[in-house]
Amino acid sequence: MQTLTPILSTVTAAFLASLVEVVEAFTIVLAVGVTRSWRPALTGAALALAVLAALVLAFGPLLALVPITTLQFAVGALLILFGMRWLRKAILRSVGVIALHDEEAAFAKETAALHRQAGDRRADYLAGLASFKAVLLEGVEVVFIVIAVGAAHGQTLYASMGALAAFILVMLVGLAVHRPLARVPENALKFVVGLMLTSFGIFWTGEGIGADWPGADLALLAIFAIVALASFAMVRWLRGTNPTAAGGLAR
Repeated sequence: MQTLTPILSTVTAAFLASLVEVVEAFTIVLAVGVTRSWRPALTGAALALAVLAALVLAFGPLLALVPITTLQFAVGALLILFGMRWLRKAILRSVGVIALHDEEAAFAKETAALHRQAGDRRADYLAGLASFKAVLLEGVEVVFIVIAVGAAHGQTLYASMGALAAFILVMLVGLAVHRPLARVPENALKFVVGLMLTSFGIFWTGEGIGADWPGADLALLAIFAIVALASFAMVRWLRGTNPTAAGGLAR
């Protein structure tokens, strides 16, 4: 159990977080492919993936040079900041303070921009650039998540498997339906991912400063439960102070 707990947590966190990022990148690539053509869409996406691979190959080995406690503390602090950012937005979206992310709207916005550029002789270049930027930006976040949830405990391989599973799932479903994956419960996913990243961050930061967690790796589950209870209490409090807000965690 003590071995399976961090592995399952790492794979799940990497899968869910990567799923959200891949869906957002897929929406832009699909808009470029449908509106302009698949050549600039796939070329831009392929170049972005090549850049990401080069970055990982160039900087990945440097992590092995960092002392494990320093790496755990640094990664833990970054995860807390990153996770809290996701959690804050998910909480505010769940109580209706900020709008839910809408893949249909993002698709429509991108296709409208591409239609406006249709008469430009650089239209193919601009379409490919849009695809490149979307995949690169979302891909950098996926790489960070994989490193953050995996490197501090030597589980980068498991985190990579979770991210790869998310990529394959989105590609299979996306190519099958050939439309934006608007039914993905994105806000609920971001809420869960925010809880997991924040919990990982607290756990790694504690290990980085030499904390002796009761129950070792099982403490991660207790931290997750405490963060989740605090977050749901925050949602309930915000709904009580803002009764006109609507919505939920469904998306």
